[in-house]
Amino acid sequence: MGAFDAIRPYADAEVRPVLARLIADPAFLDTLTRFRFPRLAGPLGWLLKPLVANRLRHELKDIDSVAALQDRIEPYVDRSIERATDGITYSGLEHLQAGKPYLYLANHRDIVMDPAFVNYAVYHAGLQTPRIAIGDNLLQRPFVSDLMRLNKSFIVHRSISGRREKLAAYQLLSAYINHSIRVDGESVWIAQAEGRAKDGDDRTDSAILKMFHMSRKDEPFAEVIDSLNLIPVSISYEYDPCDQAKARELHIRASTGSYTKAPGEDDASIALGITGYKGRVHIHFGQPVAGMEDTKQLAQELDRHILGQYRLFPVHYLAYAMWESREAELDVPPASELFGTAELAKAEVEWKRRLAGCSTEERPYLILQYANPVRNQYRIKAGLPL
Repeated sequence: MGAFDAIRPYADAEVRPVLARLIADPAFLDTLTRFRFPRLAGPLGWLLKPLVANRLRHELKDIDSVAALQDRIEPYVDRSIERATDGITYSGLEHLQAGKPYLYLANHRDIVMDPAFVNYAVYHAGLQTPRIAIGDNLLQRPFVSDLMRLNKSFIVHRSISGRREKLAAYQLLSAYINHSIRVDGESVWIAQAEGRAKDGDDRTDSAILKMFHMSRKDEPFAEVIDSLNLIPVSISYEYDPCDQAKARELHIRASTGSYTKAPGEDDASIALGITGYKGRVHIHFGQPVAGMEDTKQLAQELDRHILGQYRLFPVHYLAYAMWESREAELDVPPASELFGTAELAKAEVEWKRRLAGCSTEERPYLILQYANPVRNQYRIKAGLPL
């Protein structure tokens, strides 16, 4: 057994047997049938599932590598992505060199779509798609784990509670990320913090940066980070499909001090994040960050890049104008000075619709999600601390 077998993505030699296992998995076929035929899956599931399995078997019969699988599913992924957006743009790809592995560290708003949009950008630019860090809390069902590991995902053990076990898990994760980039020559995507930034306040967790260094403690921090070719990535959504659910959770946390997820809540968030309307989406790839002497300095530099390059849409300015915590010392212009009449009118209609979908108590937390990126970016522009 290899050192990383418990967490690594599947290798090419494992693709065929894993696909065969998926096609024979009743839970996977049931989920796929319900997604493909939502109205008929209940009464006619017994008939549809064998048909879905046969179609899958035919579609995947010649797939024998991860790259071939990604090429085969790419049109379906693209169609799903484009159907739920008003357009995807990206910038900064000129900072990346073909054949060179990178450690992409990105802000985190959506469980599946954040890395999917990064994949979309680099794939269509003819660059290598990264291996993707995913928490084991999202892999409760075996077929989900199989699907993610087939698509170059590796597992981050978050459900471990013991201090010693956590330390060992992070040591292994650190070693794997370093091995992936420096030995395998494979890029890696990881979120800047554990869990989504549900309040729209994207900040880099220094514990993540410390983890990168854990397996190479005998080397200077700056040298380790520089060797990983660290790229800050800003992922900007005009609208977050899960914004109202996040507002509800934030309100409950603020009111009661805690929040307990309902069974299947993560699955529902994943589905809504994939299919829900996002408006426009922009992905920015920053220049490699190097020469940072410690985690605090590096976190501040990454935040400056990620927050500074976040694409602000009209809705963000509309929310900021309503925010009770907006800061007088920041020179934030009104949306009317930055956007055309038609664009702003469309945003106002959508923003009012989203506000109306929240209760009075939850509404401030919806506003917070869209206002925070404005505050952060204008503090950076003004040279103020975050």
